[in-house]
Amino acid sequence: MKKSYGGIVAACLFMLLVLRYGIINYPAGDSFLTNAFYTNISNPLEWLDTTPPAVQNPENTAEVISGEAIVFSLFAQRNVSNEERQNMQTWNLLKHLINQAHGLPNGVDAIKEAGVAWNSLMASVEEQRLGYTNEISPGKAKEKQCPHFLNKMNGTGFDNSVSKLRVPCGLTQGSSITVIGIPNGLLGNFRIDLTGEPLPGEPDPPIILHYNVRLNGDKVTEDPVIVQNTWTVAHDWGEEERCPSPTPEKNNKVDELDQCNKIVGKTEEQRMRSNVSRQVSTVQDGSKSRRYFPFKQGYPFVATLRVGSEGIQMTVDGKHLTSFAFRETLEPWLVNEVRISGDLKLVSVLASGLPTSEESENIINLEELKSAPLSPHKQMDLFIGVFSTANNFKRRMAVRRTWMQYAAVRSGAVSVRFFVGLHKNQIVNEELWNEAQTYGDIQLMPFVDYYGLITWKTLAICIFGTEVVSAKFVMKTDDDAFVRVDEVLASLHRIKVNRGLLYGLINSDSRPHRSPDSKWYISNEEWPEATYPPWAHGPGYVVSNDIAKAVSQRYKKGRLKMFKLEDVAMGIWIADMKKEGLNVRYEKEEKVYNEGCKDGYVVAHYQGPREMLCLWQKIQEGQVAKCCGGDR
Repeated sequence: MKKSYGGIVAACLFMLLVLRYGIINYPAGDSFLTNAFYTNISNPLEWLDTTPPAVQNPENTAEVISGEAIVFSLFAQRNVSNEERQNMQTWNLLKHLINQAHGLPNGVDAIKEAGVAWNSLMASVEEQRLGYTNEISPGKAKEKQCPHFLNKMNGTGFDNSVSKLRVPCGLTQGSSITVIGIPNGLLGNFRIDLTGEPLPGEPDPPIILHYNVRLNGDKVTEDPVIVQNTWTVAHDWGEEERCPSPTPEKNNKVDELDQCNKIVGKTEEQRMRSNVSRQVSTVQDGSKSRRYFPFKQGYPFVATLRVGSEGIQMTVDGKHLTSFAFRETLEPWLVNEVRISGDLKLVSVLASGLPTSEESENIINLEELKSAPLSPHKQMDLFIGVFSTANNFKRRMAVRRTWMQYAAVRSGAVSVRFFVGLHKNQIVNEELWNEAQTYGDIQLMPFVDYYGLITWKTLAICIFGTEVVSAKFVMKTDDDAFVRVDEVLASLHRIKVNRGLLYGLINSDSRPHRSPDSKWYISNEEWPEATYPPWAHGPGYVVSNDIAKAVSQRYKKGRLKMFKLEDVAMGIWIADMKKEGLNVRYEKEEKVYNEGCKDGYVVAHYQGPREMLCLWQKIQEGQVAKCCGGDR
């Protein structure tokens, strides 16, 4: 009886706190929390409960939490310090995304998933604050780190059914998984699956890549074949990609490499006619002709899955074999585990190039890497927002050590912030939280960081540059782009245009990609017109304060068209402003290089941490913009 009474009292106190928070922080007229716990036509969260299913609490599967309550918890007051709030300065300003989440794919799910991740992170932060983490054993504390390298050898954790290698902090561009094994057993068929974080209430995790080797064919073919696919509870299996392909004329490129190497499945004679080296190994499969296939029963192989910018590449014994483009909401940072099963004697599995954060206590020049304090009442020349993903620790450190060391940035005339969504993995979120407190240059986003939602980050950059600080110009770039801050400032000074400006690599005659196979596929429903208005390529573009402010204001009024290609979206928004009378100046900068680096660059894209450090060293030594390692 006492337990029951205590539960009723606790519930009443919770409801009073919720009502008090809603009244104080959201005055009458704010639709977000007017009816936070009641469903009616005026409630913008009503459809959150009816579209996706309720989410179960992973600690107690009997307790079901509504999607509305999870979203509400994202914006509820938390016991965080003023210093911690500096990394959430756009957080509550983005609460209206809930009303517009249907404008981008998986927007609703991304916000709900962020609610779950945020609650877990805050619980962990509170434990640390209260000192509970001191009771954790040294072994467990070490396990929570993000290692750069992992491996398992034969006899160390493999079993006869499924061999697993946990990847605690996901994969990032440049990460690789190498498998050494020998096909054996009755058929020699085996599978390599890259799986994601298990979702609460769902028995099986999503499969980011299902790599299935069938040495004796299947229902479609009698010849050896490799099948690649994805799987989720919501959408089941996706569309198979087969190698060799039954439709070789549709052999698309991923990171400039074929989805299926053309030599797979060709006979010896066909390959010789194609001027392919005779040294390529062949398979004697008992048929009349010998066809090339990289795997053979009883023979060892070394296979590597490597993460690129557009997809995952497979090489076998040093030869590129297949490419698999990332699919929507199934991205490499989500990978939680490598699972290998089937008729395979597994010798070893190795993961390298994994995302790992630097321990701040080991950094000599830590104070030099921290962001300069903001002056909200003083107008700065330029605010730069950088797109980054939670586990891109190394890229952010490379930016801090290089172009964020320009004098204009260190003095506060230019301010730089990384815009980062939450991760599904609590370990990554904890590392990100600690990094944010250490350097003070991260802005956390209240949604899970799916690629299709990057337009929300563009919006957040505009909000920060005009409402959190006051900047004459607002710039967007990526964490793999090297920005010559001095040259950007010089160009803006030379242009002498303070209003209606879009500066960057302008594209004035582009069309939507209508092929569903394209990474940038746009349906007629998303954009019915034959061409886009002028827009600037995403690695580096600048807008004047009035444009950034108009983007923020239109968003608040629900008048901002959400479009999944963020750089094109900015072009669409500016075109709408132009129709309403804004005098727009499109200033094309040819030295913003969208694909790599060329000497004399203003912005160089696709630069890894090593290239970034090399570029900075060249500038420091000779004050010249020279590329490293040749053009890309």
